[in-house]
Amino acid sequence: MQDPIATELRTAALDSKAWPYEEARKLLKRWPNGKPDGSPILFETGYGPSGLPHIGTFNEVLRTTMVRNAFHTLSDIPTRLIAFSDDMDGLRKVPDNVPNGAMLNRHLGKPLTQVPDPFETHDSFAAHNNARLRHFLDQYGFDYEFVSSTDYYRSGRFDEALKGVLRHFQGIQNVMLPTLRAERRATYSPVLPISPTSGIVLQVPVEVVDADAGIIAFDDEGQRVEQSVLGGKAKLQWKVDWAMRWVALGVDYEMAGKDLIDSVTQSSKIARVLGGRPPEGFNYEMFLDENGEKISKSKGNGLSLEQWLTYGPQESLAFYAYREPKKAKSLHMGVIPRAVDEYWQFRGNYAGQDARQKLGNPVHHIHDGQLPQGELPVTFGLLLNLVGVMGDATKPQVWGYLANYVADATPERYPELDRLIDHALAYGRDFVAPTLRKRAPVGVEIAALERLDADLAALPAGTSAEDIQTIVYEIGKAQFGELGGFDTLRDWFRALYETLLGSEQGPRMGSFIALYGIDNSRRLIAEALAR
Repeated sequence: MQDPIATELRTAALDSKAWPYEEARKLLKRWPNGKPDGSPILFETGYGPSGLPHIGTFNEVLRTTMVRNAFHTLSDIPTRLIAFSDDMDGLRKVPDNVPNGAMLNRHLGKPLTQVPDPFETHDSFAAHNNARLRHFLDQYGFDYEFVSSTDYYRSGRFDEALKGVLRHFQGIQNVMLPTLRAERRATYSPVLPISPTSGIVLQVPVEVVDADAGIIAFDDEGQRVEQSVLGGKAKLQWKVDWAMRWVALGVDYEMAGKDLIDSVTQSSKIARVLGGRPPEGFNYEMFLDENGEKISKSKGNGLSLEQWLTYGPQESLAFYAYREPKKAKSLHMGVIPRAVDEYWQFRGNYAGQDARQKLGNPVHHIHDGQLPQGELPVTFGLLLNLVGVMGDATKPQVWGYLANYVADATPERYPELDRLIDHALAYGRDFVAPTLRKRAPVGVEIAALERLDADLAALPAGTSAEDIQTIVYEIGKAQFGELGGFDTLRDWFRALYETLLGSEQGPRMGSFIALYGIDNSRRLIAEALAR
């Protein structure tokens, strides 16, 4: 007997406008009854290990996993996900963000798996970067299979497909040559032999000698060389390699960045030349750094995976990646607090939503419908304001303040809040504290702060945040004799933020005062009035 909840979700998923379901329905249309040979639907993500993994790399695996999970809601057909590392690519330039650049420079042009590890922890540069990627994907709990391009080339897994490339050599040239400049057309070859003398991936014209045997001829340092393309003695130009991989492995789904639209077009044509069917997929927009520039592995700009996870939980990163994948978004430290709070806002709404609404909720896709238990009694923004005014705060001190605001506030009862305090302390130390500049109040602000201090002094212990907020609100609307009043409530709130907290923006002051404590808040007011 089918689970009625699963049946309800499947029905809702058939016309859900959430982008993972829109993508998953492409696969259902492609293989409504599964593949003829019974093999799983194959999802692929690609990674070029020429630089350290960054959030864009992780993001592609995450989004692909979301589509895969959406497909599982729609169908019982089995699936696989491979994370493919293009680690046989030649090292084209030395990344800016790695050590031992001079050593790497001596190995330019060699396959990344033949370049020594500049960090001196692995057998090769590719092995180091592959390990970094796998560690993070494992840490996040992705269900994937790691595939090394070098392993597949050398093991012979691609040999038959490589013979197919040689058999269709001219057809592939007919696709690629019109897209190239005249100078590049003169030397372009779909096949890149590995030099038997230097070990470099050669960019030279190639002659097909015997397609069925996999033999080519090329010039290497003035000498004509006849060599097999099989067993790792050659690799393919990457657009051709991409298409060959789709056909050889039977890839059904792969997404790519907007910067690869042309590459997807050409690789799809080549896949058809090879007798295959291009995968489904879509082009997502790129993450940009705070200067609006595309994030680059070699430059190391933008955020690293480790940086985000220092200042925000994994779920906040997944939330940020899920939203509006076809819209370019800035990726810098400033986006983390909002991502944290919006994640929790959507998570709080989930339980009360119907099936259709749940499928459109980002947290459904982040947790594959299996949300963890627990709630967050304060926002991350409020925590940041708290640690900002506390100065050099410790975790036990933060929990002490939380006791003013949250009943039974303990790490055992709120384990996710406990972890979030660590993020707040780190973010506050590195990004909030250095920017805080408290100014002296002027004019009507002085009278308003004096009124607020007097009103707070009259409150009994345990006054609710809402009651305190009402007092703050009424003061903002009040008149103070010849001084008049504030033109808008926004002016009053901004005055509170700038004089008490040292920032231009801030929390609901009722919530902050209840959390920080009335006596402590009065001390902040006294300090402001004394400036």
